[in-house]
Amino acid sequence: MSAKDKLLLAARECLLAQGYAHTTVRDLVAASGANQASINYHFGSKERLLTRALRDLNTEWGELLFAVLKEADGTRSRPGDHVGLWGRIIDSIQANRSLWFVNFESVASVRQDDEIRGMIASGQELARASLARAFAGLGPDSDPGEVHAAGSHYLALLVGLASQWLTDPERAPTAEQFVAATFGPGPRR
Repeated sequence: MSAKDKLLLAARECLLAQGYAHTTVRDLVAASGANQASINYHFGSKERLLTRALRDLNTEWGELLFAVLKEADGTRSRPGDHVGLWGRIIDSIQANRSLWFVNFESVASVRQDDEIRGMIASGQELARASLARAFAGLGPDSDPGEVHAAGSHYLALLVGLASQWLTDPERAPTAEQFVAATFGPGPRR
């Protein structure tokens, strides 16, 4: 494995273990076995190395989310049909907590970093389309305005639900509670 690859792997491990803000050059050197000069040689700075690893992690997070959403049949469902899908999303959050934390932390970086802002905006656009398809049955032939509106709605719900499961899982809503509160009482599957 090259020094560059070792640095990327170390950056990934550090991001997952301690986050962007708490990862130091010393951490990256210790985790990679590389020297400090190799960070600047291969990436230009610690921040650029971490941003590259963050992009890879955000891509991985998106792939996990899209895999959960693709399990939905893509047809417009009654609100009660969403329990299973929200349940799989909650399971994914629990199984990939570190990855979700890194994703949330990256949002705080958009204020200072246009590259991260662009990366997140692109990911959100893909997420909107996938969420609109999974929850509202809106596919590529649907009105783009409807897809954007529905996807934005479900993205807001997803972010709020994930935030609760990351910060207070003992009191976070179950999928059934979440669907009932979002859509009102009714049949659930």
